[in-house]
Amino acid sequence: MTDLEADLRKVVRGEVGFDVTSRALVTMDASNYRRVPLGVVAPRDADDVAAVLEVCRTHGVPVVPRGGGTSIAGQATGTGVVLDFTRHMNRVLALDPEARTAVVQPGLVLDRLQDAASPHGLRFGPDPSTHSRCTLGGMIGNNSCGSHSVAWGTTADSVAELDVVTARGQRLRLGQGWAGAPTGLRELVDGELARLRTGFPELPRRISGYALDALLPEHRADVARSFCGSEGTLGVLTEAVVRLVEAPRARALAVLGYADEGAAAEAAAGLLVHRPLTVEGMAADLVPSAAALPRGGAWLFVETGGSSGEEARARAEEVVRAADVLDALVVTDPAGQRALWRIREDASGTATRMPDGSEAWPGWEDCAVPPQRLGAYLRDFRGLLVSHGLRGTPYGHFGDGCIHVRIDFDLLTGPGIARFRRFSEELADLVAAHGGSLSGEHGDGQARAELLPRMYGEEMVALFERAKGVWDPDDLLNPGMLVRPAPLDTNLRFSVLPREPVEVAFGYPADGGDFSAAVRRCVGVAKCRTTSASGSAVMCPSFRATGEEEHSTRGRARLLHEMLAGEAGGLVTDGWRSEEVRGALDLCLSCKGCRSDCPVGVDMATYKAEFLHHHYAGRRRPAAHHSMGRLPMWLRGVDRMRAAAVVNALASVRPLAAIAKRLGGIAPERRIPEVATETFSRWWDRRKARGNGGDPVILWPDTFTEHLSPSVGQAAVRVLESAGLRVVLPPTVHLEKAPVGDGRTVALDPVSLLRGRGRVCCGLTYVSTGQLDRARTVLRRTLDLMAPVLETSAPVVVLEPSCAAALRTDLPELLHDDPRAARLSSRVLTFAEALEQLAPGWRPPSLNRPVAGQTHCHQHAVLGDLADRRLREAAGLTGDLAGGCCGLAGNFGFEKGHFEVSRACAEDQLLPSVRQAPEDAVVLADGFSCRTQLEQLAGVRGRHLAEVLAEALRHGERADVVGGP
Repeated sequence: MTDLEADLRKVVRGEVGFDVTSRALVTMDASNYRRVPLGVVAPRDADDVAAVLEVCRTHGVPVVPRGGGTSIAGQATGTGVVLDFTRHMNRVLALDPEARTAVVQPGLVLDRLQDAASPHGLRFGPDPSTHSRCTLGGMIGNNSCGSHSVAWGTTADSVAELDVVTARGQRLRLGQGWAGAPTGLRELVDGELARLRTGFPELPRRISGYALDALLPEHRADVARSFCGSEGTLGVLTEAVVRLVEAPRARALAVLGYADEGAAAEAAAGLLVHRPLTVEGMAADLVPSAAALPRGGAWLFVETGGSSGEEARARAEEVVRAADVLDALVVTDPAGQRALWRIREDASGTATRMPDGSEAWPGWEDCAVPPQRLGAYLRDFRGLLVSHGLRGTPYGHFGDGCIHVRIDFDLLTGPGIARFRRFSEELADLVAAHGGSLSGEHGDGQARAELLPRMYGEEMVALFERAKGVWDPDDLLNPGMLVRPAPLDTNLRFSVLPREPVEVAFGYPADGGDFSAAVRRCVGVAKCRTTSASGSAVMCPSFRATGEEEHSTRGRARLLHEMLAGEAGGLVTDGWRSEEVRGALDLCLSCKGCRSDCPVGVDMATYKAEFLHHHYAGRRRPAAHHSMGRLPMWLRGVDRMRAAAVVNALASVRPLAAIAKRLGGIAPERRIPEVATETFSRWWDRRKARGNGGDPVILWPDTFTEHLSPSVGQAAVRVLESAGLRVVLPPTVHLEKAPVGDGRTVALDPVSLLRGRGRVCCGLTYVSTGQLDRARTVLRRTLDLMAPVLETSAPVVVLEPSCAAALRTDLPELLHDDPRAARLSSRVLTFAEALEQLAPGWRPPSLNRPVAGQTHCHQHAVLGDLADRRLREAAGLTGDLAGGCCGLAGNFGFEKGHFEVSRACAEDQLLPSVRQAPEDAVVLADGFSCRTQLEQLAGVRGRHLAEVLAEALRHGERADVVGGP
């Protein structure tokens, strides 16, 4: 234990972390930069903050305040002690609806303030796209803005008073009339009045540098306002009084289509006279699908408000009439508006990938110019990109002249980094020539501070240094930011990563087979740190359960980054054997939510499987990997011995079950599920053949349907056959030619007989436990069995969503060298997709009942659920299913030590949705894990959609076939 750590532990009541994991989690923010701290402190209150500052001043160690860590210029990283305010100092302390103010702590996430203000018809005006995870302290530090700044301004416009602790321990209450000003600040300003009155460009989004002009007499000498945007370099914020605004009772969204971004930019300033709430712009490059948007190559999102829906719509239509557009759309439906805004908010992540999949990076994310000059600036900006051979797609706050862009810089090689510097210097000159600000929202940090003289001149920057000296004479707080900055091309986070691809098992097709590139996908926008999942979103259930950064997708990616860096400067130096990485990945549910919900498509489930594969290579594995990772093997053994009844009887004896669970690494709180006494395949063998003609549909007998829930398979057969489809099962022997009849019958040759019978398997349990060599063996055997089927065009219907997802994604990525894997993957259909695509004329029975339950996380992340939604609607099953993850997630919730987290995940969305459901609601749960979690935690029986439809058919509810399959 270092002297610094020991001294901090003596005086701090919050957590002090000098371990590898704590430090690794804060080496980066959402920028291109990486700095390794000595330690991290999570203070409980202002006294803790003052204590940390005193100890660090004694040791000469710098201090960096950090909120959500979403800053994109490097200012939330540091080499000394990082203060993490999100753990304890994260509350709304008071809210006064009459005065329209709130007292907040710096670690409070913006959405939580909005939640507190909303019942009073109020809100905090500024709303960055990271509103679900950015903190008020970070917003004040960066003077954040967001899409509604044309109506409600920047964070500085919403700040009334600030409580601050200076580096030398002074506690100041900042406000207007020089309130809280440190000694010497007023004298500094009084001596530079002329410079302060003429040296700052007039534009709505001037964030760069220190806001010293806020201290002018005509601006009420507002010390609190001047502190905003200081990026933690002047003092440490401990409490803030912020102003709230009245939220419009109704909103409408006018989406205006233009030929290109230039035309949209030219039009934006002219719309401000209509007093809109937003004027946001983005081009087609950033839109996954333009189907929901009006005709055009670029769009303005212009939001209007009103006291009623009619008033909001009328204002939006007025904007449309005033705009010179190719096409337009007015959206008043709140769900439709949220879907469109989600496209805009995810742009900070989606922009990190160019249309061809190549990487793009921040660094010049948010320059701002006067709105009237935006069109001209964009033309010059595009020209500068072309001259340097770079690409980027601008988007952002067109109404304020603020542009976001990610650019395909090469930050891995010397020549690429040199070009990054040259471009940065020339762009700074271009912005200054247009009367703009190098930063229009996110601050200067390391990315732009070095270039501030090009905007302000050397004398103004020297004045900034003097102001910093007044507040922080020892240069203790976030040194290297804003004044005396580190060069913009140093401390780049990629410099420590290996230059050659790491040998891995998965193919990582979207990253050229390079695991380092896959890990680089995480740029730190931290959508995985949301404390409440909205709509159908899944990511990241373990973070919502624990609130710990290491259990977020971003936290795990940071540890993997440090592991790859290794001896080249990484904090994790024992590679794949790292216990720190294993510990962080332990609570990853492999729900794959990040694969779809992360704006850059991080797939932590795959990374976890890859890590476990290497981590346990040649080593003893946990018992759970053998008991549950090899579940298909054990269940087939039980079936061969016809021992299901015996196994169930033994499992019902508590002492025997306890011993079995202890030996198998199973959570003692769990009940062992019953094994079916008759498997689905045995039921199939004894049933009478059906006479439906036509091409066969292969029904996949996954392990869960086969051995644990055969009723699901039986129900699916009944429904599919009622729709006129000919259902067959996959071959169980390695055939040299296509099967006939039921898909398994064939004239066997002696070689086939010697090979014996086998079962297809998706390999899911082996993949989720990182037994990838075994998974490959199982999958190759499956492809051998399916070979004759793959010579036909027969589709493969998979009932268990996790197995369908494994066949869709894990199979082709794990056997990327076998073309049969891609063929089988492309054949996979879910139950609902099969009915929709193969029997389009079939109409389900009419149920007319509400539904409750949860969309399977793999269905959400990999398969999609639009066909399921349409099938439910056709059957009269009304309402939406919850998002999130059930928390059982295959083997995860059964493993010893995971029960509490598993239950917390279920309590996030699944269990509340079921408890709040009407009495006649149908509880849907297509996944075996989801059904088991519902049964064991809530005593509720969930059913697969196939079971619900089959039951309706048995009871005679009407089902029609229009036009045949």
